[in-house]
Amino acid sequence: MHFHVVLDDRGALIGRVNLVDVEDGTAELGYRIGERATGRGVATAAVEEVCRLAATAYGLSALTAVTTRDNPASMAVLGRTGFTPVGDIVLDGRPGVRYRRRLSDPGTAPSSGG
Repeated sequence: MHFHVVLDDRGALIGRVNLVDVEDGTAELGYRIGERATGRGVATAAVEEVCRLAATAYGLSALTAVTTRDNPASMAVLGRTGFTPVGDIVLDGRPGVRYRRRLSDPGTAPSSGG
């Protein structure tokens, strides 16, 4: 597992991005950004940075992520950071989507995803 904290410009904790179930070159990405930091691109930047670390520092080749369909902000962040939907799921009894992102070779930077 790889845990990352997200700090604001004053060093205050505003979120986290984690990679769990790391196995066979893949991991599942999960993140949470505090309400006071939403809508400013923080989640997108933090997810993109952890994707870069996943490829370069951790040697991973792909990441997965899941979110519920009633969380359009999370769906948008995943889309902006290069994740593509690969299937429908049920999370805690709610309809959701599973995403996947292939990462660039560790020697190159991951694509920005759009």
